[in-house]
Amino acid sequence: MKKLLSWLFGIIAVIVLVLYLTDYNYILKGIRVVYLTGHTTAFIDDFKYFDSESIPASTNPQPWPKAEDYNTISATETLTKTNKEFGTVAFLIIKNDSIWYEKYAEGYSNASQTNSFSMAKSVVSALLGKAIDDGYIKSLDQSVGDFYSEFKGTNLTVGDLSSMASGLNWNESYKNPFGITARAYYDDNLAETILNLKVVETPGKEYKYLSGNTELLAMVIQKAIQSTSMDLSAYLYESFWQPMGAENPALWQVDDDEHRLVKAYCCIGSNARDFARFGKLYKDSGMWNGTQLLDSTFVAKSIRPRFKETPEYGYGFWLNKHNGKAVFAMRGILGQYVIVIPEDDVIIVRLGHQRGKRIDDPFSNDFYIYIEEAYAMLRKSS
Repeated sequence: MKKLLSWLFGIIAVIVLVLYLTDYNYILKGIRVVYLTGHTTAFIDDFKYFDSESIPASTNPQPWPKAEDYNTISATETLTKTNKEFGTVAFLIIKNDSIWYEKYAEGYSNASQTNSFSMAKSVVSALLGKAIDDGYIKSLDQSVGDFYSEFKGTNLTVGDLSSMASGLNWNESYKNPFGITARAYYDDNLAETILNLKVVETPGKEYKYLSGNTELLAMVIQKAIQSTSMDLSAYLYESFWQPMGAENPALWQVDDDEHRLVKAYCCIGSNARDFARFGKLYKDSGMWNGTQLLDSTFVAKSIRPRFKETPEYGYGFWLNKHNGKAVFAMRGILGQYVIVIPEDDVIIVRLGHQRGKRIDDPFSNDFYIYIEEAYAMLRKSS
């Protein structure tokens, strides 16, 4: 047994050494954060294992009003079953800008921070719109090469990054521990990883979902606003968190304590009520309670398809037609959703541990269940 343990520790030591020598030592952090905490993948409150920037609550909080019949209708049997199956920790239905139904589970509350995952991509796109409004970026057509010489002559634009049409050689693989997606999540010096990307296909021609697009976009915005001395989390606070009256502080994960580049393609820690504010902002064409925070033309463009061949994506937002009604959504990998149906003035927010199975379109089955069951509940009150 003693000899066996000695061999085992020797093998582990060799593996660790090889990982360091080949610059794959970030895998060790992945093992420590995920497997040694009893998980098999990233999870909704993993932010405690990463460095982060703080985003304060608004100094002028604007609580969501509650509907007169708030929480008087119970969840349907199907919704209850689905929420239990997929580990929903927060579920909201907002109707006519008032909270109509609200349910939390597993000790989570309306103030609990959970990981946005890729819902952050919609927030970064909103920050792009704000940077254009503020004059830091000229337009959606401005060249990325104006900010980073690595991309000069590529014809890559900031709009291409927001609409997932960059042509970059990023591999969107979530299961490969040696892949760039895992490196971006667990490694330090994220900018170095991003600036090593190459444009290998013609930008602006077709949609291809790549998390690296959003990270590069965030780096562009950060460089564009450098005269303000704000980092991106501070710009988010000034642009949206403060004026939209977010009730609770949030956080944004960064790559490490030295470089402090936000992981922009993911990883804003906030709660269902405050995430919902971005749904309302875009539903109302960039207007927030009488103040225009985003140009309405930019908002309208964001929630329409850029390419007719791929109608599921605009600029930072997922798009859908369900029961003849236009739907746009923020979406995260574990079934984080802010789903907006403007025609009916409905916003549905779901946060939780897992999502459903992917069907023959870009959405998993749980997405449709949440919409159908929310409407079934709303019909009971009418």
